[in-house]
Amino acid sequence: METQAIVQEVNLKQDQDIGIMPPMSPPVIIINADERAEITSMGKALKEKYGSYENPEYIAMLHLNAYRLLPERIARILMQMGTDFSPRQYGAVILKGLVDVDQAALGPTPPSWREMDKTRMLEYGFISSLLHGAVPSKPVEYFAQRKGGGLLHAIIPEKEKAFSQTGSGSRTELFVHTEDAFLFNAADFLSFLYVRNEEQVPSMLYSIRSHGRPGPALQPLFAPIYKCPKDANYEQEEAIGEGTLTSILYGNPDAPFIRFDAAEQIYNKDAGQSGEAMEQLVHFWQQARSLIYDGFIPEAGDLIFVNNHLCAHGRNAFVAGFRNENGKLVPCERRMMLRMMSKTSLIHIQSVVHPENPYLVMEEHYGKIYQPTR
Repeated sequence: METQAIVQEVNLKQDQDIGIMPPMSPPVIIINADERAEITSMGKALKEKYGSYENPEYIAMLHLNAYRLLPERIARILMQMGTDFSPRQYGAVILKGLVDVDQAALGPTPPSWREMDKTRMLEYGFISSLLHGAVPSKPVEYFAQRKGGGLLHAIIPEKEKAFSQTGSGSRTELFVHTEDAFLFNAADFLSFLYVRNEEQVPSMLYSIRSHGRPGPALQPLFAPIYKCPKDANYEQEEAIGEGTLTSILYGNPDAPFIRFDAAEQIYNKDAGQSGEAMEQLVHFWQQARSLIYDGFIPEAGDLIFVNNHLCAHGRNAFVAGFRNENGKLVPCERRMMLRMMSKTSLIHIQSVVHPENPYLVMEEHYGKIYQPTR
């Protein structure tokens, strides 16, 4: 391992000598008042015209609307994310102050996403979808993992899931992970629009690019020897799934993509990893943890846009419904985040989508199709 670390340092030095510095944090784009007003009013106008961001007529026109309506600066940033997979690309961007959030109109945070009044999310759904449209990519829904919720999914801490490794958890750290690492057709891009974060919970991001050019220490991660159970959204007995083996890193050896879930692949005792696979995962995780960026605390109206093949995400532990005021915990509205996922090609996922809905992905675990109980 010492030799591998030395070689990795040599690679980093060589990259630095030719001007390639590994990105250690995402760029933060400060949205100005004019852009924010334009985007906020745009959401209202699209709601009036189309009614819903899931309207087939709207989705069909998504890319045209994205390029026509979004401020050019924002559209250019997102278009670049759709084509730049280089060593300089972190794989995420923070759009600070993207929209104005009317907290009164949003209403109290419901007990879970199931009770969320979708009419309160409409404007935000239009805005989020336009960002994906600029990549360009199309919003999709993953049915097997969430059993509903639509193209825009409210992430809300739930009391009964407080200690779970899910978006609905709160009391434990949500380990960084690429979304749905147990799928062959996971989302390409994710957006997280924070409409409420009174608890001041920091976000966590980890980019495979922060390691620099892969050296011998990362080479074992290209081997297809790793298992990934389905995540904590499933009951334990059904979460293990099939024993499919995949790699952690894939694609270009010099600028790879990543498929990784620390909670399921390392901390899940039922994952069934081989001794070799676990040894490599633990060694990799030691490096990766030191590269996690958690220096950003989202506020209402901020959005984080993520390339799911380059950047993993998570969050710190927190006490839902309480904020810290001068060292005292004071009750507040619980955190609420709106997540959207997208794919750049609908053609490539048609084997795993619902036959009557090209945006509804039915993959359950590494190519297996979810079969609803009748």
